[in-house]
Amino acid sequence: MNVLPQRVEYIREGRPGRGPVAYWMSRDQRSADNWALLFAQETAIAHTLPLVVVFCLSDSFPGATLRQYGFMLRGLEKVSRSLGALSIPFFLLPGEPADTLPAFIKGHDISFLVADFDPHRVKRQWKEAVIRRTKVPVYEVDAHNIVPCRAASDKREYGAHTIRRKIRRLLPVFLDDMPVLQRHPWTSELKGDGVDAKTLLDTLRTDRSVEEVDWLTPGEDEAHIVLRSFTEEKLDRYETDRNDPVKDCQSNLSPYLHFGQISAQRVALEVRDCPAPIGAKDAFLEEHIVRRELADNYCLHTPNYDRFEAFPEWAKKTLNDHRPDRRPYLYSLRELENAETHDELWNAAQTQMAKTGKMHGYLRMYWAKKILEWTASPEEAISAAVCLNDRYELDGRDPNGYTGIAWSIGGVHDRPWGERNVFGKIRYMSYNGCASKFSVKRYIEAVRSGTRG
Repeated sequence: MNVLPQRVEYIREGRPGRGPVAYWMSRDQRSADNWALLFAQETAIAHTLPLVVVFCLSDSFPGATLRQYGFMLRGLEKVSRSLGALSIPFFLLPGEPADTLPAFIKGHDISFLVADFDPHRVKRQWKEAVIRRTKVPVYEVDAHNIVPCRAASDKREYGAHTIRRKIRRLLPVFLDDMPVLQRHPWTSELKGDGVDAKTLLDTLRTDRSVEEVDWLTPGEDEAHIVLRSFTEEKLDRYETDRNDPVKDCQSNLSPYLHFGQISAQRVALEVRDCPAPIGAKDAFLEEHIVRRELADNYCLHTPNYDRFEAFPEWAKKTLNDHRPDRRPYLYSLRELENAETHDELWNAAQTQMAKTGKMHGYLRMYWAKKILEWTASPEEAISAAVCLNDRYELDGRDPNGYTGIAWSIGGVHDRPWGERNVFGKIRYMSYNGCASKFSVKRYIEAVRSGTRG
């Protein structure tokens, strides 16, 4: 098995213990097609050591509610079973990683620690805190991106057109099939405690006011079923219909990708090799590869990715110039959250997100831009958009979400447009513009009737 060196970062030298290799699973919550887990097993085999998987369960992750914890834990329950069948014990450690993981490493004399790559600010803080409190060698593996984020670019990219050529040049190297995780040949005396999702969810101290959803089932196997349904039934229409929220041709893979329950690389391979029209496959893969990896690039190289300070200089200038502009409407966060605006389309999009955990991608742009128009400042706008997105979306707290909001409100990865009230030179979207692209009435009726667009 050859795990390409470009996927692996040796982020801390140290003194190995005598116990198992530990894979700290976090962003990539799956047993199959997981480069980080494969590297951990490769390392363990090379040193004739057992392999264990550890997951740290913090109940205070910013913005997360019962909805997101439920999807995650029900998926992890299945991961723990599949790993157990391969003689790889799974341990779930309740508490903050900086407290629980160093104690686990010391208590079990862990030899090497392998961690997921993640550009999220909180996850990076967790990793730094763990490293400060341990002495073992630590590796980081990018199992989330097809072209590893650090290999794709060492700087913040200006836009899709600048990162696209870099990714396309590297895709032949990285877009290959993945080895199969094998039954581990050296068993550990440690016995994994597995995951009882129901018990954990009953005792978890988190926001329980946003309920779980039942239209999408978490888990690796379920993610592959959704992928197969997309390639067989929807992908052929993707090029023409993807921006119409009335037409059901979205992949619905974003929650699975966010929690790492399916590999982005596996999705790309399946789409590439399916019999759908080339134009449809190209349209999907542009978003799935280039746009997703651009989002990781933005968050990795922009520590304040969810704040006004992250916007490009031209956008900050034009928004500052238009701070005194009179807003046509001003809504509080509570009014926005409860979908109490004058705009029926916006209200329907917010309602869909609050009830189902998913808003159509095209409407996410309209939704965020109207928040800029209807709040007192761009700082208040981005704060409200991030708050609502992370609270209700199944794929909240994700680089794609932060980058999409920054694009909509702050011109990130965009260019200046014609100047207008409030927006300045930020790209504008209108109700009438949406109505020219799809049936707004049918979308609103679908949301009211409880069917998903």
